[in-house]
Amino acid sequence: MTGTLMAERATDPGEAPGPRPGLARWLTVGAAALVAVVVALSVLVMVSRESERTVGVPAADSADAGFARDMAVHHQQAVEMSYIVRDRTADEDIRRLAYDIAQTQANQRGMMLGWLDLWELPKISPDGYMAWMHGGHENHESKDGSLMPGMATAAELDRLGELEDDQAEILYLQLMIDHHISGVDMARACVSQCEVDTEQKLAQSMVEGQQSEVELMTALLKERGAAPRR
Repeated sequence: MTGTLMAERATDPGEAPGPRPGLARWLTVGAAALVAVVVALSVLVMVSRESERTVGVPAADSADAGFARDMAVHHQQAVEMSYIVRDRTADEDIRRLAYDIAQTQANQRGMMLGWLDLWELPKISPDGYMAWMHGGHENHESKDGSLMPGMATAAELDRLGELEDDQAEILYLQLMIDHHISGVDMARACVSQCEVDTEQKLAQSMVEGQQSEVELMTALLKERGAAPRR
């Protein structure tokens, strides 16, 4: 699934089958999404000015560029998994969670790719994924077939697309908890290594937001008689 296709899906939740929330709820969600877009545009301007005022344009091999590149890829899969599970369950709690994750991470992904455009830096590093972290993932080895630690393999994504209802919900929650844990590790590395203040603040917000979602997803797994995989 390409980034363009996922961005289109992330702005059109009505395509997903299953029960629809009431009009008032969707109007509220729509307003929140609009606010997020406005905030994202504002942050793009702020980070451009901040870069010029303090550290200048980050180097291609900097933590700032590496985090933006790698987290954009990481977020892309979270959006994909979230729309897969929305097609596989009618449970409103899971569908709402998946939609929230997809919207949040699609917006953040757009911001990070926008920064790379502003900095005129490549979106792919010749050094490969996670090189900027200097061993920050030593406790989370990547599984065979996954691009980065915590990311689902192609086989796991295929499996998610085959399951339905409770089984799909459980696998989604387990995969997303793994995904969030590695995402928090990466975001913490940016907080300590990145030099652009606005990017550090975004990374810190990711740490706090994803830790909260891990707690929620763990509780949802418990309700279904399951537990995180680690």
